[in-house]
Amino acid sequence: MIGIYNQNELQLQEIVFYGLYALQHRGQESAGIAVTDGNSISYHKGMGLVAEVFDEQALARLAGGKAAIGHVRYATAGDRMYANAQPLVTKYKKGSMALTHDGRLVNAGCIRKQLEEDGAIFQTNLDIEVIANLIAKNIDPGLEEALKKLMGMVQGAYSLLIMTEDKLIAIRDPLGIRPLALGRLEDSYVIASETCAFDTIGAEYIRDVKPGEIIIIDENGLTSVQTPVPLHSSLCIFEFVYYARTDSTIDGISVYMARKQAGAKLAAEHPVEADLVIGVPDSGTTAAIGYAEASGIPYGEGFIKNRYVGRTFIRSSQHIREQGVRIKLNALRRIVKGKRIVVIDDSIVRGTTSKKIVEMLRLAGAKEVHMRISSPPVRFPCYYGVDIDTSDQLIGHSNDVDEICRIIGADSLGYLSQEGLIKTVEGSGCGFCRGCFNAEYPIEIRHKQ
Repeated sequence: MIGIYNQNELQLQEIVFYGLYALQHRGQESAGIAVTDGNSISYHKGMGLVAEVFDEQALARLAGGKAAIGHVRYATAGDRMYANAQPLVTKYKKGSMALTHDGRLVNAGCIRKQLEEDGAIFQTNLDIEVIANLIAKNIDPGLEEALKKLMGMVQGAYSLLIMTEDKLIAIRDPLGIRPLALGRLEDSYVIASETCAFDTIGAEYIRDVKPGEIIIIDENGLTSVQTPVPLHSSLCIFEFVYYARTDSTIDGISVYMARKQAGAKLAAEHPVEADLVIGVPDSGTTAAIGYAEASGIPYGEGFIKNRYVGRTFIRSSQHIREQGVRIKLNALRRIVKGKRIVVIDDSIVRGTTSKKIVEMLRLAGAKEVHMRISSPPVRFPCYYGVDIDTSDQLIGHSNDVDEICRIIGADSLGYLSQEGLIKTVEGSGCGFCRGCFNAEYPIEIRHKQ
């Protein structure tokens, strides 16, 4: 997500467009931008990548605005359709609003059922439509009070951007599960899911939005409202493992440095005699550099990546994921032939990619293939916005490390320990959700509907 409140006569639609480009890794299913001129909201959205959804004509129709928000969507299974593309733009008795959401509510089904019993009609199966209905239902005392009440009712992971005709609002859930950052472009405030979007549009990073914080930006400036929060926050640690872009900073921690340290700690925990260390592009590359430096084994480029193929982890079906691996990567035969190779990847979720990577290296003539993973085994579902909501999808749930090694066909397999992973993000001042590794969830999952 990215949003901006215009104080400098900026071309908002172009700024948001390029910001979404920088955030494309967070979602490739759909894209959308909504703009307000101070009186009404216009928008354009569609299925596909940012460059597929927006052309010059579409952007021109969104020209001239007081504020704008944009979204790229990472759809979960069963909800891939145009109606679920964001921003969600809706009318209510006080006017109009556009909303975007990163995360997932665990009690959305229960709230939705109650709203429907009270007469609400839903057009999508989005959590954000539940949020929109709750805001509209409780708007009479004012927007700020409606937002406070909202945060007392919904549970789960939610970083939100809400735009009314004359305001831009950012909200981060009380546990801070999903990232959200505040920046400035000249005198205009910008909100984005990751700081890499600020770099792309030339904005200055100010700080992260705090867990439980409501930020309201209008012509009078920025107002911060802090709502009650638990003693400890629970930022998703998988952001550092895979999800975030390497050049981002989240809650004070450089994603690049965390991944490099993960590789170094992996070398200490799982050493091996080998000739070359290679990384699986892109999220495994930085950890591979760290592993090579710590182990003394030379680092090399073992794969060439097709830059026009998206992330296979967020593809919509197993068959498409398998095809995606084949066209996404190609092994450099002259580099790996006859060598003992250490392959560094960020995670093994379903096992499909790892098996294909090992096969690829064998066919290219690698003498040995030692797989090293810069995170612990993913054994349990995520209920907070990552599309792993059943254990049967996870190779680590029902198989131990030796069995996984045999399934993927590697000569050896080693995972970074949970203790090692936590050390890579020391100094952040925040807590972390590790539910996908240890089934210790910050919110009781019995609430999930």
